[in-house]
Amino acid sequence: MDLISLPTEIDKKRFDSRFRLVLAVSKRAKALCNGVMPKIVSKSKKMTTVALEEVVSGSINVLSGEAAIKAKEKANKLSYEDMMDEAKQKKSLPDEMTKIEKDLQVYLRNKEAIVDENTP
Repeated sequence: MDLISLPTEIDKKRFDSRFRLVLAVSKRAKALCNGVMPKIVSKSKKMTTVALEEVVSGSINVLSGEAAIKAKEKANKLSYEDMMDEAKQKKSLPDEMTKIEKDLQVYLRNKEAIVDENTP
C-alpha cells in the first residue's frame, strides 16, 4: 500500500501541526518540479508524493521558528552580497569600454591628421 493512501503519522518533534507538514511538502514539491533531484528513490511518479515521502522519512531538513527566520535572513544576505558583486563587475565594464573608446579616439585623430596632410 502506498504512503499517500495511509494516514501519515506526524513526528511531534519535527512538526507541531499538519499545516506545517503541508507547507514543507508543498515547498519541496515545488523545488522538485523546478528540477531539483529527489533525495530518495521512490516508486511514485508524482512530485507531491515524492516530496511527502522525503519529508516524512527525514531526508529533508525542515526548519521552523527562529531557525527558519535566521536561515532566511542568511540566504537573503548572501543573495544581496551576490548582487553587489555583480554590480561591481558591471561597473568595471564601463572602465574597460572607456579605455577602448580612448584608444579608438586616438586612432581616429591620427587618421584625420594623416588625411589632412595629404589634402592640398
